Amino acid sequence: MLHVVTGAAGFIGSRLLAALNQAGITEILAVDDLQDGGKVRNLAAAEIADYLDKREFLAQLESGRLDGSIQAVLHQGACSDTMEADGRFIMENNYAYSKALLDWCQEEQVPFIYASSASVYGSGREFAEQRENEHPLNAYAYSKFLFDQYVRRLSEPSAQVAGLRYFNVYGPNEQHKGRMASVAFHAFHQYRAEAKVKLFVGSDDFPDGGQQRDFVHVDDAVAVNLWLLENPDVSGIFNCGTGRAQTFNDVAAAVINTIEGSDASAEELAERGLIEYIPFPAQLVGKYQSYTQADLAALRAAGCTVEFRSVEDGVSSYARELTGA
Repeated sequence: MLHVVTGAAGFIGSRLLAALNQAGITEILAVDDLQDGGKVRNLAAAEIADYLDKREFLAQLESGRLDGSIQAVLHQGACSDTMEADGRFIMENNYAYSKALLDWCQEEQVPFIYASSASVYGSGREFAEQRENEHPLNAYAYSKFLFDQYVRRLSEPSAQVAGLRYFNVYGPNEQHKGRMASVAFHAFHQYRAEAKVKLFVGSDDFPDGGQQRDFVHVDDAVAVNLWLLENPDVSGIFNCGTGRAQTFNDVAAAVINTIEGSDASAEELAERGLIEYIPFPAQLVGKYQSYTQADLAALRAAGCTVEFRSVEDGVSSYARELTGA
C-alpha cells in the first residue's frame, strides 16, 4: 500500500518524504510538477516507490487504476505564491485539484491530510479556526479558505480528513521558492552577500522590523503531519504554528548571531548597520499580515503534543545548516 505525497519535490513535501523514510516507510508515490527541474534536488535523497506528474496522478485516480493501492494521501502540493495575480490558475491548481483528490479519498475511504494556510486569517488578530476570523486578502489565501469550507461541509467523512493551517514555515529545501522563500532564508543570503539584513520599516502600528509572525520550523510542521497519520481517528482543521508571535528583528538577529558567533540584540545590530530598514512596498499595502500567532487550542485538544522550536533555536539551527556547519 502506498503513501502518496503531493508536492513531494517541494519544501514541506520533501521534508515529509525524509520523515516517512526515517519512520521506515518507503512505499511512497511522489507526486509533483517538475516543470522547474531544479526541484529534483529535493527528491534525490528520498527512497520512493514511484513518481507521477500531478496531472497523470489525477488521471490514474479517475481511471480507477490506483483503487485499493493507497493507504493515505498527504496533499502538500499547491501554488503558494501569494502575489500570483492569475486567480483562475490559482483556483484550478489549489481548489479544484484538492476537491478532486478529496472526493476520491472519501469514495475509497482513504485518509486525507492536506496543507491549508494561515493566510486565510488575513489582517485579523484572532487566529482560532473559526469562520468569523477568516478574511483572505489574495487569490492564494482564498483558494485555501474555500477548500477549508468544502471540507467543513462534509457531514460524515468516510475516512480521516485533516487540514493544517501552516503559519510562516522556514527551513531546509526551500531554495527553489524564490521570492516566496522564508524570511530566514532571505536574511541569511542577504547577510552573506551584503553584510546586512534588510527589513521593512514599521507598518500597522508596529515599529521598524517589529512586525510579528508565528515562524515555524518545517520539521515541526512535518511532525504534526506524522502525528495525524498515526491518529487516523482525528479529523478537522488545525493551526500549525508555535503559538508564539516573534518579530522579523528576532529572525534577523538569530541569523546574524549564528553566522558571527555573537549574541547581540536587534537594536545593537541595527546601530551597527547590520540590520537596515527599507521602505514598505506599495504593492503589499492592504495585502500584508503584520501579525500572526497560531491559536493551538484545537490541536492540543485533539491530543497532539508536538513541541515547536522558538526562532532562537529553529532559525539558528537552520542558519548553521545553510553555512554547512
